[in-house]
Amino acid sequence: MTTASLLGPVDTSSACHLLLAASPVQAGFPSPAEDFAAKRIDLNAELIVHPQATFLMRAAGVSMVEFGIGDRDLMVVDRAIRPRHGLIVVAVIDAEFTVKQLHSRAGRVKLKAGNPTYPDIVPQDAQELTIWGVVTHCIKSMCG
Repeated sequence: MTTASLLGPVDTSSACHLLLAASPVQAGFPSPAEDFAAKRIDLNAELIVHPQATFLMRAAGVSMVEFGIGDRDLMVVDRAIRPRHGLIVVAVIDAEFTVKQLHSRAGRVKLKAGNPTYPDIVPQDAQELTIWGVVTHCIKSMCG
């Protein structure tokens, strides 16, 4: 199971500017002749729609790898977005955060894992399920 640990709210009081290449990077055949220029973008503006309701959380585990969330990835979680079927959510079940895809059909809710070796979570009558927030972005290290 992939769990999530709360790192805290996002501080958007100052901008977080990084350089952005003017053209997208080709994932297929590169175009070495293309010139590029750079501008600065603010990561807060790119990643955060609702600053007062946005938190950073760290994933732990591999149950969401097919949805692009791996162990130790950093997730941007927005609590102002209404959870709906198909979105990746942070849920609280049995007093523990977990990250799963929300399935909600005909009044039945389950939390779907993104790894076939992990079972879906179907809340039982004695369990309380709270959808804590919606994962809007996942930031992963490509350097190990």
